[in-house]
Amino acid sequence: MDLSIVIPCYNEAEGIDALRKQLQGVWPELQRRGPVEVVLVDDGSRDDTYVRLVAAFSEWPTVRIVRHEHNRGLGAALRTGIAHATGSVLVVIDSDCTYPPSTIPALLDLLAPDVDIVTSSAYHPLGGVEGVPAYRLLFSRSASLLYRLLVDPRVYTWTAMYRAYRREVVTRVETKSSSYLVMAELLVNAILAGYRVVEYPTVLHVRQYGQSKARIWQITKAHLAFQVRVLGRRLAALGRLPARVHSKP
Repeated sequence: MDLSIVIPCYNEAEGIDALRKQLQGVWPELQRRGPVEVVLVDDGSRDDTYVRLVAAFSEWPTVRIVRHEHNRGLGAALRTGIAHATGSVLVVIDSDCTYPPSTIPALLDLLAPDVDIVTSSAYHPLGGVEGVPAYRLLFSRSASLLYRLLVDPRVYTWTAMYRAYRREVVTRVETKSSSYLVMAELLVNAILAGYRVVEYPTVLHVRQYGQSKARIWQITKAHLAFQVRVLGRRLAALGRLPARVHSKP
């Protein structure tokens, strides 16, 4: 497996050392599976995230550090990371390690030949959440519930960043959002295009460093507007069966 790990970062200076340590812990296992690279995208951080990324990773032989001159949003950072990644498989992870990098091998194990996307799923019956504030879960769970109703009820979590993709998916499926909406947008558009998805039930942990950059009300409005558009697409294609989706432990 030729693997690229894409990590968008914005004002994450406090957690860069922890990110490096966690990646170091899983690195030998990933290398045993084949070539692996890391693509780090500093999305115009106002703190010294970029300086710390260079200090922590510049000596790694297969690391690219890309910098936006100003903050452009998660969607733009994700597309920049994808553009600089060379692997046939891309894993996108949260820089705050709320989904531990140590679980990347388990995530990849579900990427069978007939699977195009493996998405982490804290809301799957076999998943879980530890320490995340209830108000944040309310918005995220509500958004995922609406996507289940609109697109496919067999997918429990639609907003997570932590996923594995085959390159074909991220190069062919169009996204437009510059915000956190991009994660739901990418998954919805991929499923409606016929790509096959497996959920990886896992535990979402509260972040240990820094603060969340998500603006809950702005993200909620973006999800609602996108869901209206998805409803229109579903009504226009009434009678078309949804893409095949599996859930595996």
